[in-house]
Amino acid sequence: MDVKAIIQSIQSIIPERRILTQLADRYSYSFDASFGEYLPDLVVQPQNKEEISSILKLANEHRIPIYPRGAATSLSGGPLPVEGGIVLDMSQFPKKLIIDQENLLAIVSPSVITGDIHKQAEECGLFYPPDPSSSHVSTIGGNLLENSSGPKGLKYGTTKEYVIGLEVVTPTGEIIRTGGKTVKNVTGYDLTRLIVGSEGTLGIVTEAILRLIPKPQARKTLLASFHRLIDSGHAITNILSSGILPSAMELMDNACIQAVENYTKSGLPVDAEAIVIIEVDGHKAAIEDEINKCAEICRKQHASDILVAQDETERDKIWHARKMVSPAIAKMGPTKISEDATVPRSQIPNMIERLHAIREKFQLNLVVFGHAGDGNLHPNIITDKRNIEEMKRAEAAISEIFEAAVELGGTLSGEHGIGLLKAPYMEMELGKEGIHFMKLIKEAWDPNHILNPGKIFPEPNQTKVVLI
Repeated sequence: MDVKAIIQSIQSIIPERRILTQLADRYSYSFDASFGEYLPDLVVQPQNKEEISSILKLANEHRIPIYPRGAATSLSGGPLPVEGGIVLDMSQFPKKLIIDQENLLAIVSPSVITGDIHKQAEECGLFYPPDPSSSHVSTIGGNLLENSSGPKGLKYGTTKEYVIGLEVVTPTGEIIRTGGKTVKNVTGYDLTRLIVGSEGTLGIVTEAILRLIPKPQARKTLLASFHRLIDSGHAITNILSSGILPSAMELMDNACIQAVENYTKSGLPVDAEAIVIIEVDGHKAAIEDEINKCAEICRKQHASDILVAQDETERDKIWHARKMVSPAIAKMGPTKISEDATVPRSQIPNMIERLHAIREKFQLNLVVFGHAGDGNLHPNIITDKRNIEEMKRAEAAISEIFEAAVELGGTLSGEHGIGLLKAPYMEMELGKEGIHFMKLIKEAWDPNHILNPGKIFPEPNQTKVVLI
């Protein structure tokens, strides 16, 4: 790749001030919130769909890899420029956020912070349920392409249920629209859902139409402590089988509790082996009954203490502690490997036991938290990439975590995506035929393999993640 010649070509498309070539700038785009560093050849900050289209056409002509990137909160290596090339910095794309109250919609550009959608929707009495822990910093474009959903997926479903229309620049530079403003739309193939969760391999989103719903009238939050982690798992499954559908059910093990308390004092019970956060929402009279039933079920499963938030201040304190888990455990060691293997709800206790056994077998600092109500656990390994022997054990542990999830009827990822780190295990879940048909779609959309190459699909004969 003749970088100088490519830069000259791009300068005819984009002003020089939005083309970053200095080494310091490129290093800033060489990593995300996951593991690994890959240096791009240059970084481009487009401001409209026409610029993106022209860049992609140029990239096809010269076979240049293009890596779209939002706020870089990805935990699976989604935006990492593993083959160099050009990083397309979408965080600087002009922000558009329109709340259409009459049609219960939000029309947004990809650079909008997801938390801002929550705020503006709620000011209008509406609600956008997907709420990743990073929503205060992550962009909606990244959330859509990773299909990141957060704790409320239990009751309200995942991000793909709320995306009803897209404007997309395809890998070959065409500008297309999928879906629209109607909730019902069965015209042809559902390209909207194909693109949501495609991890930037099938197109670059330049606008999204999101479905909103009326804001729940009231909500109640409960924090239950358990002396045994397995009891918390049984409490979760018993609540779900009781006829109650909470809006969120979150699990934190003792390592997470300790980390959060060391990071920022939150009043969590440091002697508990696990805590479960349960939230119900809906009509005020109904949620009082539901939160009481949740408390009763937790007591029957040997909860040592139960706290029901009495006001928004107490609720916010509980949820703040949960949102601090990721930054808190990052302080436990220089290298954090985040996974999100997901199992059917009925298998939550079994998966918890398997994770305990894996931690003991490989003698690793493995902590567990996550959206336990929908089986979306987040086992994190805290290690040091300079410790070669420990990293080898981490590699083996990751393989066994995925094997356990698939054996229990689950999946490799609930919301972090496949990206770079989970690609070697795709065949374990989908088989060769499943991967083959996914590759046919990729090749039809991206015949020159220029858009986010090196993601989702494993390298030939690669069956395990390589961390060192």
